[in-house]
Amino acid sequence: MKIINEKGKLFGIINVVDLLVLVAAIAVVAGVGYKLFSKQIKEVASPQVSLTMTVRVRGATPFLVNEVQRNSQVGKSLVNGNSYVNAQITDMKIEDYNQQVTTADGRIVTSTDPEKKDLVFTITTKVSKGTPAPAIGTQEVRAGRTFIVKTNDFETTGNIDSVDIADN
Repeated sequence: MKIINEKGKLFGIINVVDLLVLVAAIAVVAGVGYKLFSKQIKEVASPQVSLTMTVRVRGATPFLVNEVQRNSQVGKSLVNGNSYVNAQITDMKIEDYNQQVTTADGRIVTSTDPEKKDLVFTITTKVSKGTPAPAIGTQEVRAGRTFIVKTNDFETTGNIDSVDIADN
């Protein structure tokens, strides 16, 4: 028995070119399916737990402080690029901006800036349980890292003060 006969058919059933086209079509459908459902598959395969972090914007200028007072960011979803991500600002505080300064006699004292303030955002999201590198959008979440706090009408950069990932 010949594998490919004189008409170019494989085992006398299907043309070799048609087989290659069929394999390519199946690969495209599988790729599209993966892109559409990979996030859902990951969530089913790995249980989700809550992640809460605080981001501190140190020494925010008065006009930025006035803007967040005027247009509260609490309850708004974060944006990554041009898409919303599964994270939300759940609380925002305005605190005094303290910094250490050296006095004329050489002592180091803590001084409160009369105009600048610290903005402290609390952000919550869900991450896979046991993930070694939690992230919101494309930004890794680790204490000490710089983080861009971006909503549909506000954007600023701060440092992550703390990260709390639930155990359950």
